[in-house]
Formats: sequence, C-alpha cells, structure tokens
Amino acid sequence: MQRSKGAEPLKNSPKAARRKASGITIDDVAAHAGVSAMTVSRVIHGHASVRDANRERVMRSVRELDYRPNLAASALAAAQHTCIALIYTNPSSSYLRELLVGALRGSTRAAAQLVIATWDELDTEARCEAARQLSSSVAGVILPPPLCESKAIVDQFVGAGIPVVSIASSHLNDRISCVRIDDRQASHDMVSHLIAHGHTRIGYIKGDPNQTASAHRSQGYRDALADAGIGYDPALVQPGYFTYRSGLDAAERLLTLQPPPSAIFASNDDMASAVVSVAHRRGLEVPDDLSVVGFDDTSASIMVWPELTTVHQPVAEMADSAVDILLREIRRTPSSGRVTVNHVLAHQLIMRDSVSRPGLASGRLPSPEAASRFWDIDEQGG
Repeated sequence: MQRSKGAEPLKNSPKAARRKASGITIDDVAAHAGVSAMTVSRVIHGHASVRDANRERVMRSVRELDYRPNLAASALAAAQHTCIALIYTNPSSSYLRELLVGALRGSTRAAAQLVIATWDELDTEARCEAARQLSSSVAGVILPPPLCESKAIVDQFVGAGIPVVSIASSHLNDRISCVRIDDRQASHDMVSHLIAHGHTRIGYIKGDPNQTASAHRSQGYRDALADAGIGYDPALVQPGYFTYRSGLDAAERLLTLQPPPSAIFASNDDMASAVVSVAHRRGLEVPDDLSVVGFDDTSASIMVWPELTTVHQPVAEMADSAVDILLREIRRTPSSGRVTVNHVLAHQLIMRDSVSRPGLASGRLPSPEAASRFWDIDEQGG
C-alpha cells in the first residue's frame, strides 16, 4: 500500500532530528575523531588518562555529531553520582545564558549532577559561609568572575579539598584550573581592526575594575594604539562595569568630547549596545557617524541595530570545557597527583554592520596621515 503524500514524515522535524542524534554511536564518534572507542569512553566518563590532543578531538566530534550518550549507562560506568556546582553573581542575562548552556551540556554528557547557585544578595562573609556549607555536598566547583577572583572564597573551597575551575579569569595561580581566552590579544585585535578602517580617535569603555580580564582588555587597547603610532589620550577612556547603565553613562561622556571619537570600543556587548542607544538618541548614524564594537558575542550583540561587530568569546564552550576539566580532577586517582590546567581557547572577530570608515555620512574624512596609515595597514591584511 502506498503512503499518501500528506503522510510523508518531515525530514527536518524535531522527532527526525532526535532519531538522527540518537542513532549516533560511540563507534561513530571514534571514527570521526580518529581514535578508539575506548578513548571516547574515557573522555566521556572524565578519566584523566587521555592525552589533551585526543580529548580535544573527541570533544569536537561529540559536538559536531551531536552525540548523546545513554545517561543511565554513563552513570553506571562512572560508578558514582558526581555532584558539581556552578556559582555566579550578577552577570548580564546574555552572558549567563551562554554560561548555563555550556555547563548543562557538559554535565549532561558526563552524567554529572549540576547544582546552580547565585550569591547575588550575599556579602563576602555570607559567601564564605555558603562556600563552607557547599563544600560538604559537592565534589567540585565552577566559578566565573568575580567569584573566581575572590581569595577568601577560593581559599574556602581549596582548603576543604574541593577542586575549583575558573572561567574567563586572567588571574592565574597553581591552586585552581582555568578556562579562558587571551583577553589582551583579543582587545588588541579589535582595536587594530578599527585602525585598519581609518579610525585614530577611538573611545574605550573599560570593564569591571574588580575583574582581571578588564585590565588585560585595557592593556590590549593601549598596545594596539602604540603599535599603530597613535598616542594614548586618557580622555577617550571611560570607566564601565559591564552593565548597560554604565555603558550609557560612559557613552554620554565620550560623545560630549570635542572632537568626539569616531569609534567606540566597549569591553562587553551590553555596554556597546548602550553606546548605540546613546548615538541614536543624539541623532548619530551607526556606523556612518560613529563605529561601535563590543566584546563577547552574546545575544545582546544581535539585538540592536545595526548588529554589532564584536569579539567572540566562546562562553558556552568555556563552561563545557570547565565541566570536563573539573570531572577529570575529581575522578583522578590519588596516586596520580593533583594537576591544574590553564586552558586557553581561541577568540574570533565577528564582523557585522557597526563599523565603517570614519565620517562617511557627515563628510568628516580622516586626515591625510590617518588615511595613509589606514591603507598601509589594510594592504598588510589588517
């Protein structure tokens, strides 16, 4: 009997997608990664006895194939129900979304229980007490900034023998592992991108001064100016705190300068979005009157018009890798000793529509010297 056309299953339906994902086996992952099935199994279950290069290949194949292991079997193979915690305080909603996606993906794949806690309303003393209590119920902790840069909190966990992995921190030590990008180089690359478009008067909005990544991004800004022979002007640098409100205030100050900057680099997407809002309110066209760029590549970067050119910081992948590193440490045999990891992931410039050469709409063209510098950099592939 022939099936009518109306009864044809939709190839792209959610059910079809689930059937396809469930059809991927551990052997498929092994073949895709070019390793043995045993190696894939060891990576999935968090064993330490896998070379980092092989672990990266397996994790990449797991993501690309959308492999979903049998969670019951994974829990049985792990011989324990591992409980880990992700603790955060007051990140932007778009950053938090990426953080949770990655942490949940990693913990689900490894059959680990993930406890998510926010300490927004707690002072330092209360946070230390919360850390002390949590140490008795979890096997490991993931800390994004600023918590990972609190010596008191890290001391509490490390003193209790609880492994800690930090995310997106440039504060390195031999007591905890970390997953990060090179913030200084990423900032340098973005400023160089603006200079290559002819901008020489570039405003900068700093991040939270309590986070080490902010200092590294600021240094990258200064490095890029120096490399291009552009003098540092402190009036073009304004404080920010990674919040939309601080971005509004900083943008108002920058755009009242005489002359104003032709481009503004905000050290996260929330503040960059605020710059676009202030520019529109002042009747400025982005990017014709003012180029605006951000950092992180969160959902905030595509919720404004025009969409933002930004630095892609792979927050979800960082959180996923943090879970993997943490479980390796938790499941490491005592005889193998304690090892901390400094895992640096690649960043990327995401080019969208918020950058152009300066002054296109209003006729404000760069000086001959600036134009000459632009073409020199552009010809070198900047």
